[in-house]
Amino acid sequence: MSLLCQIHEGLISQMSILILALALDVAVGEPPEIIHPTVMIGKTAEWLSKRAGRFGSNKRLFGALYASLIVLLAAGSTFLLLEFARMRLGQPALTILGALILKTSFAIRSMNLHVKPIKDALEDGDLNRARVVLGKIVRRNTERLDEGLCASATIESIAEGTVDGVASPLFYFFLFGVPGAVAYRAINTLDSTVGYKTPTFMDMGWFSAKLDTAANYLPARITGIVMILAGAALGRNWRTSLSTMKTDRGLTESLNAGWPMSAMAGAVSVRLQKIGSYKLGNEFRQPTCRDITPALQIMWVTIVIFLVVAFGLYFAFSCLLLR
Repeated sequence: MSLLCQIHEGLISQMSILILALALDVAVGEPPEIIHPTVMIGKTAEWLSKRAGRFGSNKRLFGALYASLIVLLAAGSTFLLLEFARMRLGQPALTILGALILKTSFAIRSMNLHVKPIKDALEDGDLNRARVVLGKIVRRNTERLDEGLCASATIESIAEGTVDGVASPLFYFFLFGVPGAVAYRAINTLDSTVGYKTPTFMDMGWFSAKLDTAANYLPARITGIVMILAGAALGRNWRTSLSTMKTDRGLTESLNAGWPMSAMAGAVSVRLQKIGSYKLGNEFRQPTCRDITPALQIMWVTIVIFLVVAFGLYFAFSCLLLR
């Protein structure tokens, strides 16, 4: 078999894996935590982080070494497992196993499941319940947030979640296959586990945080641009979304988060604010619970456009190989 034919078959296999993984996400959602690879990676990171004290002043070195080790183990073990399935069990087994693993690297359906309780609580006027549920998906203190700030934090989470929950893992899947998606998920999990800017993790989590920033650099910018297109497809003012992204994308502490969040702020025409940190779309009104649904719609259309373009590129490349 020629090299071009092998590449063509590989592309078809990757597309089959992704389609099945997307179907699993829509039909089933997230697997139980006890068998979820992301949870396992997080527990491994926590276990290793407790041993950082033995390295004294070399915590940054320890953090860099153990982060690199976890990412390499996650990607390497995935590659070996899939190669075993391909060589010993055949293509159908490879597709099923690849889809099951890939599904754990991204989460589309779960965003609705996380956001709906917050929206319902705000609609019911139960601000305390909204704060408690919101606190499960954001890092900020939610105890004193009013309705507008709760809605803002929710919409910000939708925008950021579109990147690290969907666009980034699929971006690395399209580049490097299932191991690439798993490697990204390991990087993002490390950042969530030890990448916080606290005295405990300031040194040890430095490398994990930088690695996550680098991994999300391109996907965040691509997502911001695609969000503008998604807003336009939904009848939103794409010019407002574009201008807000241009002016406000650099206002967040994160090098990447400002791109999708400012694009979302402009598309929904609301002010996204984190007290003491940033205001995106400051000229707009404060959001309410009614603005959460449009944000979710923009997220879904963004994902559809992202996938359509990616599938189109895959298909075009495959056709070129057959000429």
